[in-house]
Amino acid sequence: MKTSWIFLFSMLLWMNAKTQNNPDACVGTWLTGSKKGHVQIYKQGDKYFGKIVWLKEPNNPTTGQPRTDINNSDAQKKTRPLLGLVNLRDFKYDGSNTWNDGKIYDPENGKEYSCKMKLVDPNHLDVRGYIGVSLMGRTDSWTRIK
Repeated sequence: MKTSWIFLFSMLLWMNAKTQNNPDACVGTWLTGSKKGHVQIYKQGDKYFGKIVWLKEPNNPTTGQPRTDINNSDAQKKTRPLLGLVNLRDFKYDGSNTWNDGKIYDPENGKEYSCKMKLVDPNHLDVRGYIGVSLMGRTDSWTRIK
């Protein structure tokens, strides 16, 4: 019994060390905290981006048409589909499982915020959107699905 606990503890330490210094550890598909969507995070060059790849309600209930970016303040963007929309951009790996200097777009209110991400463990990502300093913001906890 003692041997199995030691093995389990060793495996957890190994998994944590493996993700600790891996800039690509955030790459994958994540379920948002609201559980309304999946965001696929990917690397392009030396930066990280995310796009909406699944919506719980992909169609507008009144029109039956695919949901669009109706809350965007830019009239030309109101008709763009939410599926495939890049809503995370320009994140840089900062070490210690943290990605900074990014932007997050919230299609529910049509606003963009400064953002940072922190990998809590291999399957949980804290995404913090803020205005100005990160103390003034909101954190959403995402769960890895792929």
